[in-house]
Amino acid sequence: MTDPHDTSRPRLTDRQALDRHRARARLDTAGFLHDEARAELQERLLDVNRSFTTPAIVTPFPTRWADFLPDAVVVPDAEVLALEEGAHDLVCHVMGLHWAEDPVGQLVQCRRALQPDGLLLVAMLGGETLHELRTVLAQAEAEVMGGLSPRVAPMGEIRDLGGLLGRVGLSLPVADRLPHRVSYPSMFTLIRDLRDMGETNALAARHKAPPPRAYFPRAAQIYAESFPAGAGRITATFELVFLTGWSPHESQQKPLRPGSAAARLAEALDTTEFDETARPVPAPPKRGQE
Repeated sequence: MTDPHDTSRPRLTDRQALDRHRARARLDTAGFLHDEARAELQERLLDVNRSFTTPAIVTPFPTRWADFLPDAVVVPDAEVLALEEGAHDLVCHVMGLHWAEDPVGQLVQCRRALQPDGLLLVAMLGGETLHELRTVLAQAEAEVMGGLSPRVAPMGEIRDLGGLLGRVGLSLPVADRLPHRVSYPSMFTLIRDLRDMGETNALAARHKAPPPRAYFPRAAQIYAESFPAGAGRITATFELVFLTGWSPHESQQKPLRPGSAAARLAEALDTTEFDETARPVPAPPKRGQE
């Protein structure tokens, strides 16, 4: 886990800027992604069909999520999570992991907070989010300013994110995604929505000086030409990624050891088994057949 006091390595996120952006968020007008995430997590909990008595929620938006689970402990997504070790049978990390300086460390802390056979649910933005905006800002910056700077946070791809669950010691890991495409009147309307979501640029390496006056109008023009949604509107993609994993327990299903199968697949399918280095081996006859 990353030491939050270590100043020897470059930081991905300007935490003070991120906190300011989140503090001015207006999720009452731009909270549709949180609504989608909430509905999906509720469905997953219904599928589990189990009562959780000591849940915890990790989120940068406590007001939005405080009533998601009855009697849940709600803590911010600080670099050191205020969760007691082994105290919870359910931990939900919602809508904050994509900004984490150390996502593995966040998951490790959630794993430690779980009781045996406890469940971790994560909802976050994935790598396809705002790929259109990322493309047009880069093209406009290259044209107007002759270079590139980070303007959209790098977000994890679902394959990589799913692999993190096993790395932190969670069992039965599952990762899935829910793309969400939205149309806007213009790029400027999209950016206003991102500001109301608390999701505008908080990268530590961002340019802090105002860009040239021509920059954003040119980016808006490229956006309208490259990603039209019809009727003079543009398309923006958001990708919600959901991660599910369980704290290990002896009662959970375990994969069979290689070679431990009691019957051959060829026998079950009544077909012929082939070996690239040997002659074909016919499946044994069924009972009553010669």
